[in-house]
Amino acid sequence: MSWLAFSHGAALCASLIVTIGAQNAFVLRQGIMRSHIGKIIVLCMLSDFALIAAGVGGASALVERYPTFVHAMLYAGLAYLAWFGISALRRAWRPGHAALDANASNTPTMPTQQTQRTWPIVLTTLALTWLNPHVYLDTFLLIGTAGAREPIEARTAFALGAMVVSAVWFVGVGYGARALAPLFRRAGAWRVLDGAIGSMVLLIAVTQLR
Repeated sequence: MSWLAFSHGAALCASLIVTIGAQNAFVLRQGIMRSHIGKIIVLCMLSDFALIAAGVGGASALVERYPTFVHAMLYAGLAYLAWFGISALRRAWRPGHAALDANASNTPTMPTQQTQRTWPIVLTTLALTWLNPHVYLDTFLLIGTAGAREPIEARTAFALGAMVVSAVWFVGVGYGARALAPLFRRAGAWRVLDGAIGSMVLLIAVTQLR
């Protein structure tokens, strides 16, 4: 295996994935809540793996040839992203959301996994991944195009390098978020996080309305 190509893929993925976008913010939020985080991490990782493999494998050329297909997929997700963003902003505006239930001492407690059903969380994770235009731009097109520049025999190593960084990132954000749990026992911290998530998701939806 070409370790040079592996390092190229790892470095490029690291430079792109560290941005706290809507998907990463959602993983962070669920990690703090300790709600379905294992399922979310697996879905995000597998989605990234599929996009990286498809991009490096040459699917980016198909996107350039058939841009209408990509645009149709992205616009289909705008309505859902807008709904998700508005819901997050409503949680920020109204701190009495279920995620901030108070106990007997009126101290906000973090929700447990039982307060969130599995399928809505799974669908939200998939939507924030596959209906997010930045995922296609970063993971699919940029990494795919860079991987296509590598020699044919080194492309697998390039893709593996990117996949390893993606896996480490999602595991780190998802489970590392638990260290922030004491901070998010305060309603104000949840309001800031939900406000940031809602704003980012709505920004994605609005900027694609053209």
